[in-house]
Amino acid sequence: MTVRQALFALRVVRRRAGDAAILYRRQLSPKGEERLDRIAPISPLAFSAGSPLLRAAVRESEGPSAKLTTGPFHPLDADWGARVACYALVASGLRNADRLHRTAANLQHADGTEAAWWFGLMARPTGKRAVRALRILAEAVR
Repeated sequence: MTVRQALFALRVVRRRAGDAAILYRRQLSPKGEERLDRIAPISPLAFSAGSPLLRAAVRESEGPSAKLTTGPFHPLDADWGARVACYALVASGLRNADRLHRTAANLQHADGTEAAWWFGLMARPTGKRAVRALRILAEAVR
């Protein structure tokens, strides 16, 4: 799968604190052109805690020999893109590495359709309650 065909794209960037990522989703612009819109950044702490989820997403979308490297975009299919989007939104602002790792593991084994449903709820302007609910269900907070 190429980036042009993918619904989601992940870009790994290098920062002073370590590697981080930015997740993008393909959407139509007001002019009807397709473009990648930024969903959420993944902090260096969330990146290291959720690296098994991110590696699995890249491997399942690009092929078994794919590596999670800095630089170009990594295309993600719809199911894995929704899982990573849920993780990115849930992990935003959290700082407990153990809980982030547990959340990533729970989302890695989640159903792609269910993750897409949760992402749809969280992407709304009033999605803060959905983010809080998924944080509790995915064991990101107590």
